[in-house]
Amino acid sequence: MATAFMRQGRPARFTAHLEPGERSLIASVFSDTIALLGSGRDEGPQDEFSRIVGISENTAPPSDPALARLLPDAAPDDPERAAEFRRYTEAGLRDAKIARLKTALLTLRRSDPLRLAEPEAQAWLAALTDVRLVLASRMGIEDEDDVRDLAERAGRDRHGRRGEDSDSMIFAVYEFLTWLQETLAEALLEGLEDDTTADDEDTHRPGGAAGAAGPDLGSADAGDGGGGRGTDEEDI
Repeated sequence: MATAFMRQGRPARFTAHLEPGERSLIASVFSDTIALLGSGRDEGPQDEFSRIVGISENTAPPSDPALARLLPDAAPDDPERAAEFRRYTEAGLRDAKIARLKTALLTLRRSDPLRLAEPEAQAWLAALTDVRLVLASRMGIEDEDDVRDLAERAGRDRHGRRGEDSDSMIFAVYEFLTWLQETLAEALLEGLEDDTTADDEDTHRPGGAAGAAGPDLGSADAGDGGGGRGTDEEDI
């Protein structure tokens, strides 16, 4: 049985136990989402510059509702602006999502327990968001009421039997991935809280940040910032 992701050590590693069947299930949904993102790409003739910078001639939203949820219009109320934005960004967005999914997929080949470095954990977080968006679209989930209805159906039918229809089975996968993602997000946030606490302690410690000389701004590197969910779409 899977265990929650836990943050361990410095540098941080994010560790969870996954049964072989659970690994196989996660690998399957990652692979299916990679295939979905690779479908319907603009395969028409392109000049060299457009190919290099990722400009596409495809400006229409995907016809597949799940793919449309992964690649939504930037301006739903302004079709012209949305089409232009899609032309310049869709190819890059597809590639970025596929890269994160492939990173997550490759880590599943490791022995148990699964250990992730922080960049890999961030890739997992984004990958899980994308597969959950696909599953939500396939089940017709639009809001929390839909989630509650499916949860009730997946729990017990009117005869007290556990739901065994396809939506109930997909919803069980959806719930499992939601739980796994939540534990990973909590583990990542735990690191942010620890860093904030350490910074506060340094600030108030004699000789700490408050009394120390400022950094050499001419040689200091700018940090990337980041953390949190780091996803392209809102979760369902």
